[in-house]
Amino acid sequence: MADDQEKTEEPTQKKIDDARTEGNVPKSQDMSGLFTLFVAILGFLMLFGFIEEHFFNLYRYYYSLFSHEFNRELIFEITFVTMREVLIMIIPLALLVAIAGVAASFAQFGFLFTTKPLIPDFKKIDPIKGIKNLVSMKKLIESIKITLKSFITLGIGFIFFFMFIEELPLVTAFGLNDQLLWLRDKAIILALVMLLITFVFALADIIIVRKQYFSQLKMSKQEVKDEMKNMDGDPMVKAKIRQIQMQMSRKRMMAEVPTADVVITNPTHYAVAIRYKEDKHRAPVVVAKGMNQIALNIKKIARENGVHIVQNPPLARSLYAEVDLDAPIPESLFQAVAEVLAYVYKMDKKR
Repeated sequence: MADDQEKTEEPTQKKIDDARTEGNVPKSQDMSGLFTLFVAILGFLMLFGFIEEHFFNLYRYYYSLFSHEFNRELIFEITFVTMREVLIMIIPLALLVAIAGVAASFAQFGFLFTTKPLIPDFKKIDPIKGIKNLVSMKKLIESIKITLKSFITLGIGFIFFFMFIEELPLVTAFGLNDQLLWLRDKAIILALVMLLITFVFALADIIIVRKQYFSQLKMSKQEVKDEMKNMDGDPMVKAKIRQIQMQMSRKRMMAEVPTADVVITNPTHYAVAIRYKEDKHRAPVVVAKGMNQIALNIKKIARENGVHIVQNPPLARSLYAEVDLDAPIPESLFQAVAEVLAYVYKMDKKR
């Protein structure tokens, strides 16, 4: 019993689909950050000329203010112009980054829209479960990851930053345009270094995240059995459904007996009703058959509706065993059935 409760089985597709419906998907923040950073760098390079133009516009505007006397109206104008130019420089890059963030999530788990995470869950404010979550293995791994990433990223970043600072005395002699170009080059170098570091962390993170995700969704043997039972249906319910289906099929079969040309019997154990319409059927068709009580019912309905009943035990047993309902008789039985039908048609003429 203990083995059945241990989470040893891989999650089924239904378990994964249910988790996805609830908004629980394997998402690596580092992978999203990597893609977003890459798009941000690429966007910055593409928009550098556009940003540089507006930066110089702002610089020239400030330069033109040196001869003006500052008052309230001028301060408002400076604020408005500054905000306008800054927003013009930032908004295109911000839109690219936002789109990259959405695309990074879509690439990891596809399109997902669910409102379940927004529904209040009072179980989440349970203080005991909260303490357990704080000291869980998942939280410990997350803390170690964040600490390692911070130390390594900041450490390498500071190394390059101090290398760039050593060039500052030389850069101060450059013109403003050359200083901006120097700043752009160093920013690109620093960004590429950060991109490489982030790539390494993202690769490790996505492996860890997916391992944790599928480990969290693991199921016990009993859960797998219960899920299969729910998917296939309860055996008792299925048996009841089969019983109802058989009863309905039997009623339909009995309704076909009055349309038969003849009922061939054993005489007590088997009864097979046959109908032959030359313009519709290439061979006689079995419209009803049964054993014991069902056979008695078939004969009773046949007598009530004037259908001929012919005793032929070998033929009755063969038809019952070899021919399905609504199926034509096989060629091997053509001769025997033809003789019976010929006898029935002869009796009808006499009648």
